[in-house]
Amino acid sequence: MVMKKIVTIIGARPQIIKAAALSRAIKTHFSAKITEVIVHTGQHYDQNMSQVFFDELGIPSPKYNLEVGSGSHGKQTGAMIAGIEEVLIKEKPDFLVLYGDTNSTLAGSIAASKMHIPIVHIEAGLRSFNKSMPEEINRIMCDHVSTFLFSPTTTGIDNLVKEGFALDNIGPFSMDNPKVYHSGDVMFDNSLYFSELAEQKTSVLNQHALEKGKFVLATIHRDNNTDQPDRLNGIFESLLTICKKDNIDIVLPLHPRTAKLLAVNLKGDLYQQITDCKLFKIIEPVSFLEMIALEKNCKMVMTDSGGVQKEAFFFNKPCIIFRHETEWTELVTCGSARIVDADGSKILAAYTYFTQQANLLFPAIFGDGKAAEFICTELLETELN
Repeated sequence: MVMKKIVTIIGARPQIIKAAALSRAIKTHFSAKITEVIVHTGQHYDQNMSQVFFDELGIPSPKYNLEVGSGSHGKQTGAMIAGIEEVLIKEKPDFLVLYGDTNSTLAGSIAASKMHIPIVHIEAGLRSFNKSMPEEINRIMCDHVSTFLFSPTTTGIDNLVKEGFALDNIGPFSMDNPKVYHSGDVMFDNSLYFSELAEQKTSVLNQHALEKGKFVLATIHRDNNTDQPDRLNGIFESLLTICKKDNIDIVLPLHPRTAKLLAVNLKGDLYQQITDCKLFKIIEPVSFLEMIALEKNCKMVMTDSGGVQKEAFFFNKPCIIFRHETEWTELVTCGSARIVDADGSKILAAYTYFTQQANLLFPAIFGDGKAAEFICTELLETELN
């Protein structure tokens, strides 16, 4: 069999983590058949949000770093398109692998589709049905120029069918005749693989004096929460109420974006109360293994992150979602997660409900932990135009 070359585009923290599953599968099972070239767009350029994950997760170092950095959506995406195009011209890959829904994903899909390089979209079919979210635009556009669409859930498959994708297409495949798969979730692969390692190699619980099952883990990073004072105050007022009322630790690894805006957008008295409260533990961004350790040992998760919603589910933790929709509707349907937006009364009600609910369900909806192996096998065996 001829060696296949894939170029993998990553740029944000979640993509670096997701890429670990595919890189690990290639190294372990497909090293004689697939060679991988990693391109880091530099969309996240903070050391704690990027390089540490390569080191910790054993991902091969990027061959290219475009060092795009932050900026407006247009400026950032345009710089990425130009950089990715240069890489694709040089590397001439058989496939371009894209993850999720960031500007790096959008840029990769535009560059590769115009060069007729088959796009592999991992996490295809996810929809929030809210096009005011940049991520929704990115994921829809990527799906519609992809040749291989690997959906982690049956809901994702259903969404693609509603948009006109056929499940019975016959090869050879192209972006005009794409192949849709229900693959399972590469993040479930990772959570199973790294769960034990997280317990052995991290000291985050001891470092912050946390007891297993006796703290709430919270993450907040989406701009519609951090940039809107009313929403940010609503969330933090609720967290502080829970913290004081139940005498429970709230642990908040603070995204750099949120750190800059907290003192500006929170009411002065609220910001001071949070700063003075010893149970409200605002900590530096954590590594992937530390995050797994926190998720695995917390009482409950509260987040506006799509990835953290899933990880809470993987570790059988209830999740309160600081958004008015979610791509992971299955979590809400099975009752392990509740959407509360930034509504203080809904946040408190959801917290009370999950505190009192002992028999939550966490069905096996994200595959068997071998999604990355399945993806590699299909890329090797499926006929292209």
